Amino acid sequence: MSALTIFTDKAAGEPLFHSRDADAIRDKLNAQGVRFERWQADRDLGADPDAQTVIEAYQHAIDRLVAEKGYQSWDVISMRADNPQKAAMREKFLNEHTHGEDEVRFFVEGAGLFCLHLNGHVYQVLCEKNDLISVPAGTPHWFDMGSEPHFTAIRIFDNPEGWVAQFTGDDIAQGYPRLA
Repeated sequence: MSALTIFTDKAAGEPLFHSRDADAIRDKLNAQGVRFERWQADRDLGADPDAQTVIEAYQHAIDRLVAEKGYQSWDVISMRADNPQKAAMREKFLNEHTHGEDEVRFFVEGAGLFCLHLNGHVYQVLCEKNDLISVPAGTPHWFDMGSEPHFTAIRIFDNPEGWVAQFTGDDIAQGYPRLA
């Protein structure tokens, strides 16, 4: 189940807020300019769907977002625990960074932890199946896929080249809880 935990950016020991309620998560994130919503496929995806099947099942929701925000491209990414690059990939995204465009992810299956550094706080958003998060351009954040990753997500981009990370050099991410 999706979750939001909010800490100060000075102390990760005691959360200021925690909820698993999708409406409460959406309201808290929307107040910070972060989009959070739940999507449903328009068909049964079956076991282990290919990228084209995934896109087709959510095309109605993608089209709505594209019409509203002007995004230009999208793709599907999957990560599994048996990927030989999992440790290197995890480590890369655990460092705080920003992007020159929105980072939009929709979780088709599995889970990932987005950590947003906003206005003196750290918002940890556990995204799971059916969750869409859109991290605004320029927002310092990091992502944890866990030590045994398992997710499939649709990535939606402002430009066809996809996003490029600009690392902040801040080690804040080291002090906050991670996925197992």
